[in-house]
Amino acid sequence: MEKLFELAKFDSYKEDNRREDKKAEGGLPNSLWDTYSAFANCYGGVSILGVKEDKSGNWHTAGLKNAAKLKKDFWDTISNHKKVSINLLKDDDVETFSVAGTDDCIMVIWVPSAKREQKPVYINDDLFGGTFRRNWEGDYHCTRLRIKTMLRDQAEETINMEVLDEAEIEDLNQDSIRGYRNSHKSFKPGHLFERLGDNEYLRVIGAEGISKEDKRLHSTAAGMLMFGNEYDIVRYFPEYFLDYRENPDTVIRWTDRLQSSSGEWSGNLFDFYFRVYNKMIKDIKVPFKMQGGAD
Repeated sequence: MEKLFELAKFDSYKEDNRREDKKAEGGLPNSLWDTYSAFANCYGGVSILGVKEDKSGNWHTAGLKNAAKLKKDFWDTISNHKKVSINLLKDDDVETFSVAGTDDCIMVIWVPSAKREQKPVYINDDLFGGTFRRNWEGDYHCTRLRIKTMLRDQAEETINMEVLDEAEIEDLNQDSIRGYRNSHKSFKPGHLFERLGDNEYLRVIGAEGISKEDKRLHSTAAGMLMFGNEYDIVRYFPEYFLDYRENPDTVIRWTDRLQSSSGEWSGNLFDFYFRVYNKMIKDIKVPFKMQGGAD
């Protein structure tokens, strides 16, 4: 973390989106934990206890009564998961300074930005009511949408990259894999991936992955959806169903239909895309006009 606080520069500081002062005259202020959550969910920051702000926004030391007890109370509270969802601090993230020429001391609390998988950081055991963000000089409740976004972003791997431990490599449709590789080769001739065997190729494109259970290669969720057979796909995704219909008018229900569950083809996403694509372009009429006997 950049140096957000230096005692020698005390007189030049004012509150902003990375610094917050609190008098803490009667002990730890409740708002300290709002700020902890806000800093952690944004870019980090420092809370300085034992400071008051004048009308111009300048800081003055207010002094802390029994700083040692205040520090112990702080560590006791931040270690209580009912109060704070996660303690991000190390021992040296909380410092006490004596102010030269006075009997006052201040306590500086350095709060780092939480990692993606640690967010949202919230307080009072209340995810939707106790999650804050820092906006300039204030701490504000996060919206439910922002909180859900942070929860979604926690995952180190996307759902598509989940390794299906029970799916064997042989379960994937080899014709679909060959078709995909041929399409790739046509689109990017001479690509480095052309030299790879099927398993290596599928791994680098995210269709296979190493299982944490048996340390062997298995299909990922994306690989199963893209290259699996429909009867295998629905074992992992019971609601999976692809359906294409051509409806030329309102009288006839359809003149052509393609379903993933028909059993007449693989039923996977790759084959579905190209079957539908070929149907759509088959009857497209491209207009042109003759000029001087040549089109």
